[in-house]
Amino acid sequence: MNDLLSSAPDSYDASDIEVLEGLEPVRKRPGMYIGGTDERALHHLVAEVLDNAMDEAVAGHASRIEVEFHADHSLTIRDNGRGIPVDPHPKFPDKSALEVILCTLHAGGKFSGKAYATSGGLHGVGASVVNALSDRMRVEVARNRTLHVQEFSRGVPLGPVRQAGPAPNRRGTSVTFHPDPEIFGALKLRPARLLRMAKSKAYLFSGVEIRWKTAVPDGDTPMEATFHFPGGLSDYLNEQLSGAVTYADRPFAGRVEFAEKFNQPGAVEWAINWTPVRDGFVQSYCNTVPTPEGGTHEAGFWAAVLKGIRAYGELANNRKAAQITREDMAAGGCALVSCFIREPEFVGQTKDRLATQEAARMVEGAVRDHFDNWLAADTKAAGAILDFLVLRAEERLKRRAEKETSRKSATRKLRLPGKLVDCTATARNGTELFIVEGDSAGGSAKMARDRRTQALLPLRGKILNVIGAASGKLGQNAEINDLCQALGVGLGSKFRLDDLRYDKIIIMTDADVDGAHIAALLMTFFFTQMRPLIDAGHLYLACPPLFRLTQGAKRVYALDEAEKARLLAEGFGGPKGKGGKVDVSRFKGLGEMDAKDLKETTMDPASRRLIRVSVDDDLPGETGDLVERLMGKKPELRFQYISENARFVEELDV
Repeated sequence: MNDLLSSAPDSYDASDIEVLEGLEPVRKRPGMYIGGTDERALHHLVAEVLDNAMDEAVAGHASRIEVEFHADHSLTIRDNGRGIPVDPHPKFPDKSALEVILCTLHAGGKFSGKAYATSGGLHGVGASVVNALSDRMRVEVARNRTLHVQEFSRGVPLGPVRQAGPAPNRRGTSVTFHPDPEIFGALKLRPARLLRMAKSKAYLFSGVEIRWKTAVPDGDTPMEATFHFPGGLSDYLNEQLSGAVTYADRPFAGRVEFAEKFNQPGAVEWAINWTPVRDGFVQSYCNTVPTPEGGTHEAGFWAAVLKGIRAYGELANNRKAAQITREDMAAGGCALVSCFIREPEFVGQTKDRLATQEAARMVEGAVRDHFDNWLAADTKAAGAILDFLVLRAEERLKRRAEKETSRKSATRKLRLPGKLVDCTATARNGTELFIVEGDSAGGSAKMARDRRTQALLPLRGKILNVIGAASGKLGQNAEINDLCQALGVGLGSKFRLDDLRYDKIIIMTDADVDGAHIAALLMTFFFTQMRPLIDAGHLYLACPPLFRLTQGAKRVYALDEAEKARLLAEGFGGPKGKGGKVDVSRFKGLGEMDAKDLKETTMDPASRRLIRVSVDDDLPGETGDLVERLMGKKPELRFQYISENARFVEELDV
């Protein structure tokens, strides 16, 4: 204890205040700008540069983009647009505009709307962040028949922009960068993922041709390819549903310019069809930027389609159409939505969700009339879709009624496991099931929970590793049977999301290595046996603290050693000797926490921290391969992965 306190500073004055200059904040806290330092964040660098090239294309200044992956794992993205300006910047006459853009946060040509009516880049940080997190970057700009070049390393220019000779037949910008191993460790850009990113951009804007080239072989990934899709999202959806039986021969697809209806710049493009042979999905984009968490443009699209199908049902004298909800529409509904709007508001720098409220109104207004006309023009397809959706609605209402009845008499009707401590709410919405390890943890959690909405299921130790396990072995495992009975669902192909009894499934394990292992086994189980539960956003990880720091009436919690050290270093309790003794308690497990601590830190929605478990939409197949490597029966694959990523872990000082 004394050793811990001795590491805290004796004084705190102006000399302790750090001022990070230039791009230092990006290298210090990359997660604030790209969401982390994992593989998804690494490929987000590519998205930032590719989005800039796409903005030139959407604005009508570029018709071609080239994406080239080199043998040294650097990447080049070229466009034939206007080229980044290279003349001196008015505010910084000793620097070119190119250097200002690449070395200054919040510098760019997308704030006023003069250079771009719509754009994926908004904050002026994308290119500079890529520069900061690359150990080398080279930018070539062809403007006014002259080639200009400037090079950088870790956000610092290696010299001023220079002329590199005439370029009579060339125009546009070329950016070559190599992600910094000091930031990303052994992680490398993956050709297969880069190819998918490039191809999806070509679908999103029919006016651009994207050329792909790689010097790094990667399975079936072609070494060269050219993408140009005049049909846009309609072509994209047809490829996604290739070979699948659909209720309409041709998807409901179209594009509307907002200027026609709302006198505003921008547009919305969409494509949707329904199929009985696969789960539905929706992929949405704003200004060619993927929005995996949806947002207001998705809400506007589904509102238009839902109102349209209900109105068609009313015209067809089908009274049951009024029961159809968005949930029913999404079942079997495979949709792509892409909007272009001015000054969109995203949630976070990684732009996972669109928050612009006006987008919902404009998208709904643009799509609704076209959907009504499409249904009226193809009554055969419209009738088949209506019958399918009414059937889904009836099934949903039937299951809801059965579920509410079964919850009222759960022990008799559902054969719920004896150790389940159920909640009292009769509806699924707002309810939570905490999966905890052991009876002792369950005892503390039982006192800390909200009896109305929070249920508990204690597990006896580590569950079966389901990777490679025979189906018969799964059915005989007591822990898995208890879990399935508590959730009210089956395994694998028998899983139905509508049967799920709780809104949130929260894995709550000890904040130690054993707890992490149990959480990994549970996530593997849900990923392989109940994947739709993850995709629908129902699975979470609780974040119990490892330490409690108290000084008199003051009390704070630390998730791990690093956060504890930070709190002490930042002077929790005041300068040494002024605020009294600081007591540091280490929780040995959830069972060692009293109900007050557990409720405040881990179970109370008002103060807890939760992590939602999700699968990267860009690489679902690769996620499965990674789970197989880490959790499968071949230890040599785990050893290889650990060897490849050991340096990365050391750099994180874990």
